[in-house]
Amino acid sequence: MRNEGLQKTLIAGAAVNPNRIVKFGSADTQAVQAAAATDKSMGVSDNLGAASGETFDVIVDGIALVKYGGNVAAGDLLTSDANGQAIATTTASNRVIGIAMLSGVSGDIGSVRIAPGSV
Repeated sequence: MRNEGLQKTLIAGAAVNPNRIVKFGSADTQAVQAAAATDKSMGVSDNLGAASGETFDVIVDGIALVKYGGNVAAGDLLTSDANGQAIATTTASNRVIGIAMLSGVSGDIGSVRIAPGSV
């Protein structure tokens, strides 16, 4: 299930896999794959991903497809694991990318309603 709203084309500051949570890179026009629950996540990479230096689309609003890195229930708050995959969180001070729209397990492509914030 997806219903992408606003997309932003950015430059990959490092390789970015498809359907991964991304954070701001070292420049305003860059994004890199998120690598921790405390990263300042800003969206989800499209289903193509990108090599370092290539442009790619980041979904920053709407409902995006995202790869799950653990068990997720619909309605869970989602954050990033070390590989930019979405995992459920209730831990204070974790940054979240949004709310799971589908239940799933590690390796599934699920969906997230983009709503960045903190727990």
